[in-house]
Amino acid sequence: MLQDKLQPFLDRYEEINNLLVSPDITTNIKKMTELSKEQSSLEAIVNAAKEYLQVIHDIEENKQLLEDSELGELAKEELKELEPKKIELESEIKILLVPKDPNDDKNIYLELRAGTGGDEAAIFVGDLFRAYLRYAELKGWKVEVMSSSESEAGGYKEMVFLVKGDQVYSRLKFEGGTHRVQRVPATESQGRVHTSAITVAVMPEIDDVEIEINPNDLKIDVMRSSGCGGQSVNTTDSAVRITHLPTGIVVTNQDQKSQHKNKEKAMKVLKARLYDLQMQEQQEKEGANRKEQVGTGDRSGRIRTYNYPQNRVSDHRINLTLYRLENIMEDGVFDEIIDPLIANHQAQLMEASGL
Repeated sequence: MLQDKLQPFLDRYEEINNLLVSPDITTNIKKMTELSKEQSSLEAIVNAAKEYLQVIHDIEENKQLLEDSELGELAKEELKELEPKKIELESEIKILLVPKDPNDDKNIYLELRAGTGGDEAAIFVGDLFRAYLRYAELKGWKVEVMSSSESEAGGYKEMVFLVKGDQVYSRLKFEGGTHRVQRVPATESQGRVHTSAITVAVMPEIDDVEIEINPNDLKIDVMRSSGCGGQSVNTTDSAVRITHLPTGIVVTNQDQKSQHKNKEKAMKVLKARLYDLQMQEQQEKEGANRKEQVGTGDRSGRIRTYNYPQNRVSDHRINLTLYRLENIMEDGVFDEIIDPLIANHQAQLMEASGL
């Protein structure tokens, strides 16, 4: 029964309340912080559980009053409100009982790279980057460009940016994969539709304590910046390239005039990529097939198609098709795609958890 699944959460919440006022804990700041954080993470499920148990109690009481000559009608009216409320709370609680992704509260690095299609793919990297910027504005998130490589035809060969805010990873973790675009390029004189593709990688921002890098595993090169970048381009050795020798991962940054700042940003991106690699390896060890999972960040699978002639966007993982491509790209209303992805993911998790 659902009540049985809820009791451990209620018991643990009460236990933490008692611990937080005990002398042993009040003098231990580290332990107190840990317990307060755990208590905060339990609040949503505990509040829903208390309300649910109260509704069940009220339903039972009113059912007993149905045969009462004076209170029967009133009890019947009460039940009309309580029964739907019980169903609503059950759905809410089942979602809250789904195992939480430990990265959901984290900021993320989004890495967009031009793939098949050359110049047109690079242009779409720029288009999608701007669409994500608008989505971030709608959510009240902050965006910081970490590194970029401009294309001569416009757009970017690569764009890496940090998105900071509330529940960023939980909303954008489903963006990882291959994004395909179908449209008539500006340079196409025959009006033919071309198909291009870019890849998107989603990597949670991590704390230094979460991943350690041996300095001996790094090869750091400095060089002069190239391409668009202001007066410092080709005049100072400010660009930094870091190679992680064990994995072969290479991170280059030249967006800042300061070599120190470029190195600092490159190190942050490197740590995120190494953490992402660890997550992939861990899932493979656990037997998870990344290509079949929503939200894994697998870059090999085509996840979405943006068809401009038909004003259509299709997410292939959940067979979702919307004829609102222009609104989504211009206004950044990605929730129309993301909300169904989250609902589908939660349904899969609930089924796997037997809820």
